[in-house]
Amino acid sequence: MKITKPTMRLWDPAEHLQSDEDMAAYLEAALEEGDASFFTAALGDIAQAKGMSHARARTQEVALYES
Repeated sequence: MKITKPTMRLWDPAEHLQSDEDMAAYLEAALEEGDASFFTAALGDIAQAKGMSHARARTQEVALYES
């Protein structure tokens, strides 16, 4: 009997942000955490979900600048 390893991939929150309400709730939860880097990452996830890869790159640049 051959045992196969399950295939896994990273979980991408942007794939699950379907509506503006989802995005608002996600952003609010990130803000409540009080962690600026998490909030910045959430902004990037929302930008990616909306198909704005340029905005995501810019958000990451800002995060690097702030750290």
